[in-house]
Amino acid sequence: MSEHRVLDPTDLGDHEVLDRLMSEIGDDAILDTTAEQLQSLDALLPTPSSELLDEPTRWVHYPWRRSLVRVLGPRGFRLLRLDRNRNKITVGEQDAARRLRVGVVGLSVGHAVAHTLALEGLCGELRLADFDDLDLSNLNRVPASVFDLGVNKAVLAARRIAELDPYLEVTTFPTGIDEATTDAFLADLDIVVEECDSIDAKVLVRQECRRRGIPVIMETSDGGVLDIERYDLEPDRPYFHGLLGDVDAAAVAGMTPREKAPLAGRILEMERITPRMAASLPDIGTTLSTWPQLGSDVALGGASVAAVVRLFGRGTPPPSGRVRVGLEAIIESTLVDPYRG
Repeated sequence: MSEHRVLDPTDLGDHEVLDRLMSEIGDDAILDTTAEQLQSLDALLPTPSSELLDEPTRWVHYPWRRSLVRVLGPRGFRLLRLDRNRNKITVGEQDAARRLRVGVVGLSVGHAVAHTLALEGLCGELRLADFDDLDLSNLNRVPASVFDLGVNKAVLAARRIAELDPYLEVTTFPTGIDEATTDAFLADLDIVVEECDSIDAKVLVRQECRRRGIPVIMETSDGGVLDIERYDLEPDRPYFHGLLGDVDAAAVAGMTPREKAPLAGRILEMERITPRMAASLPDIGTTLSTWPQLGSDVALGGASVAAVVRLFGRGTPPPSGRVRVGLEAIIESTLVDPYRG
């Protein structure tokens, strides 16, 4: 579970914990802007009910920051934080999205995905799985800082989301996804977003999602490739749209690294990757440590997956398929000048 703790001062046990923390932390690490928050809540249109305006505030303890922050109660906090979503996302759609439970596997591109889903209030529960720790080489695309180096990526994403919305339920799986963790990770999920590097994990996730009837979304940074696999509607649908043929987790686990190497290319349809990625591939392992990724492409991935999840929340989910939303290609091919007509 998340490391932060929401404390209700009206609860005797929480009140005692809060008193202890305040004495330990000191004034410099205590933030209280609830007067301004209440003023903003009262100014909303339509005006919130007196019940919402009188909702007891909470204190949130963020141990990694050694800080306490006072915030509005859960209903007022959500109403005010998401007010500017209206009516691109209606109140009814926001309530429906709150019932979605989403799992994200792989927290590099997945970090952008998870944070965007939380930012827009597109789910009521997030589960985050990644075994890896943040490395300095990740800071070209993961929105973190040098203070976060060495922190598990799933934990890091959960911390950032907790600072955005302390009421959103987030569970971390810092050992990643394998046969020992899939049951707990996938239980009762509505959507899985798969963003891991391991072909073994990619196939395992799809195998278990297909068995449970859970749709899978994947965004691949190069060229903005967005995949939707509706195992909830198509229980016999082949993995990766059939691009790997008849393959399962056991078969992939038995392959050598050399045998696995071409599989990623088949998934991505190598003839359709971007020119710069194609030019980079021969250099991987010689002058390049691994394949290149850009922060802007990762941010686009977060936006693309969020667009799909929004449609699920609206009750109009898209079918299985693949689309490419690479911005450079779109700009180069479809740019128009409104001034000249």
